[in-house]
Amino acid sequence: MADQPDKPDLRKGVSVATLRDGDMLLGRVDDEDVLLARAGNDLFAVGAHCTHYHGPLFDGIVTNGTVRCPWHHACFDLRTGDAVRAPALDPIACWRVERRGDVAFVREKSTPPSTRAAPVTSPASVVIIGGGAAGLAAADMLRREAYDGPIVMISADDSPPSDRPNLSKDYLAGTAQEDWIPLRSPEFYTDNRIELMLETRVSSIDVARRDVLLANGSRRAFGALLIATGADPVRLPIPGADAPHVHYLRSFGDSKAIVQKTGDAKRVVVAGASFIGLEVAASLRQRDIAVDVVAPEHVPLEKVMGLEVGRFVQTLHESHGVVFHLGETVKAVEGHKVSLSGGSTLDADFVVMGVGVRPLTALAEQAGLAVDRGVLLNEYLETSAPGIFAAGDIARWPDHHTGERVRIEHWVVAERQGQAAARNILGRRKPFTDVPFFWSQHYDIPINYVGHAEKWDEVRVDGSIEAHDCAVSYIRAGRRLAVATIYRDRESLQAELAMEQS
Repeated sequence: MADQPDKPDLRKGVSVATLRDGDMLLGRVDDEDVLLARAGNDLFAVGAHCTHYHGPLFDGIVTNGTVRCPWHHACFDLRTGDAVRAPALDPIACWRVERRGDVAFVREKSTPPSTRAAPVTSPASVVIIGGGAAGLAAADMLRREAYDGPIVMISADDSPPSDRPNLSKDYLAGTAQEDWIPLRSPEFYTDNRIELMLETRVSSIDVARRDVLLANGSRRAFGALLIATGADPVRLPIPGADAPHVHYLRSFGDSKAIVQKTGDAKRVVVAGASFIGLEVAASLRQRDIAVDVVAPEHVPLEKVMGLEVGRFVQTLHESHGVVFHLGETVKAVEGHKVSLSGGSTLDADFVVMGVGVRPLTALAEQAGLAVDRGVLLNEYLETSAPGIFAAGDIARWPDHHTGERVRIEHWVVAERQGQAAARNILGRRKPFTDVPFFWSQHYDIPINYVGHAEKWDEVRVDGSIEAHDCAVSYIRAGRRLAVATIYRDRESLQAELAMEQS
């Protein structure tokens, strides 16, 4: 948290003469940390910590009547406390502020009046196919936007929607408790009248009949439909790929299965130097398991983050004992021997495959919806069939920032699309223009990334990557498309804001 040595007692009053628009003051009310923020001519007192991972909002930024978290870019309305943008879903607390001249007094905790308008349209029911981040965020937002009709979430998973980024990070490393992983408690679904159907598959979508056929033969009618089926891990067509000690990481169950194997494992092979693969490698090293990473590229993450960041990430992992076998692929898994394309073999108590994912677009395609490297959407995240929306890994939408149609496999993007789709299901008709964001954790080094750059002609490094203090810009034709930062959280937020305004 940025330095502010003393936390003044805001009940006793503080001078706000020098508090300018966008400034914040960290104080306390009784035993709670409270943020006093100025937005325009107004002063607001809100909870000082993000409801996602308890990030310090004082280190964030105030803009357009909101405060944004520096860690993972959640956004809260200063007037109401509402979490208006994922990954946070729960609101922060609000307190009443009384101002006398240049002195502000924070009084009692308050419940601001709701500013939510009634839905423009109210479908007879909403069916959500998928139990991931996009589906949960949509169901949550439908209720927050005062939708009162039936909501059904149909998920093929055996677990409720989970904090998927944690599955390859802290949970796999053994530093996050199991009860932290579900995004919502069982009571949430009951209290909000959301019917969550687990271990249930949809066989087909009938656009004309406005219903879905389940694998058990029953049907569910919908007034509006959200397809959020996500993606499945790529399974290599090699001997031994389906052996019981070969693991893929997509669900909570997948992560738990890997954790169970770590108890007596000494060596693991990770196939793929993707973000998932490298995060798994870091988590397993934290459990003192030897890790070999096998990947076809010559520098990890070079295609995503460029040569400079890729080399840094590789060196970071090597300094923690990871051994890379680059320019190679896994050819076969034969018992506890892993054969590589170069002819060598590696010992492995188990193998984790992290070679990418494929979007699950078959349902949409079979239903006759427009599909081309993803489900094609308009700016409102609506498919080629009115009243049917899509979000998450399958979504390919017109990106406001690049002017191109994109499909992005980021967890926060999936959540925000679920929220946007929910609002548009209710007739808000607001284009999805959020700047993509994701974060990746490697040991104690977080990398935040805003924007989207598939190609660039210049990489500009401000600061030092090796010193863990940098902002790396990816530029094409003179325009900054994306920024990766290490320990420059506020700069990451400012880059996001600049892209929103461009």
